[in-house]
Amino acid sequence: MQTEIEHTAENSVIFLENIQKIYKMGQEFVYALRGVTVGVQRNEYVAIMGPSGSGKSTLMNIIGCLDTPTTGNYFFNKVNVAGLDDNDLAEIRNREIGFVFQTFNLLPRSDALHNVELPLIYAGVGKDERRERALEALDHVGLADRASHKPNELSGGQRQRVAVARALVTRPSIILADEPTGNLDSKTGEDIMRLFNELREQGNTLLVVTHEEDVARHAERIVRIKDGLVERDEMIPASERIVPGSHT
Repeated sequence: MQTEIEHTAENSVIFLENIQKIYKMGQEFVYALRGVTVGVQRNEYVAIMGPSGSGKSTLMNIIGCLDTPTTGNYFFNKVNVAGLDDNDLAEIRNREIGFVFQTFNLLPRSDALHNVELPLIYAGVGKDERRERALEALDHVGLADRASHKPNELSGGQRQRVAVARALVTRPSIILADEPTGNLDSKTGEDIMRLFNELREQGNTLLVVTHEEDVARHAERIVRIKDGLVERDEMIPASERIVPGSHT
């Protein structure tokens, strides 16, 4: 089933057009992506699914400006970023994309507040504004009272919430989450998915990369990748989406 939205570079936050990614391995060429076209509009909640080796991680790296395509166009907020150099890509990553990783990627010796502040330090934001925005982001994920705690003083779910706060603090165009519940037990994972649902309701654009159907079905749309191609791009009816429970 195709999406009900006609995506273009003009109406999408991100729009990938005929993206190929080819790696040279010795004398052989490996086609990780074989011509992917996909777009995401502002305030969409999209899951990208696929088995190991499908190309979903390569696609995530290109969407996150961590890698560049071999051929094709990638429009981010209507700007073609496919041919930008590393410095320009780093600026887009720092300003426009909030990352949430499976392994949290927190500095172990820094407290939650400093971990959340980090993207603003890289962006050159002044100390007072950094602190205010980091506390606001921690409050947003329900952890304002844990600002002075280091990662080893937090549960897995709290650490992932700190990571989400760090992703939010730059007020990015999109939040890109890679297997965000992969290191969490099922209840804590559900808590994080509930948080993602709240972020979507508040107007954030979410992309979640996962191999878990239960995680993907929290989204309103699933893009399925197989053998470097979009196998299916489907809207999920509200009646079929997983809505996180109300328990805490």
